[in-house]
Amino acid sequence: MPDTADLSARLEKLETRIAFQDQNIEDLNAAISSQWAEFEKLHREISRLSEQLADAHANVQNDGQPPPHY
Repeated sequence: MPDTADLSARLEKLETRIAFQDQNIEDLNAAISSQWAEFEKLHREISRLSEQLADAHANVQNDGQPPPHY
């Protein structure tokens, strides 16, 4: 049967490990939150650029005349 010193050392080791894991989880959560915000920003930008491209394409087709360099 382990003595009190061994149990105390094991408990301290487990508590240290849990504290380290908690910090890692917090760090990973912060990184994911930051990346998600960047993803949403890029998604909005792509949507905006797609709309601009569609508008430009519609304007070219609606004009019906060849470009001036022809």
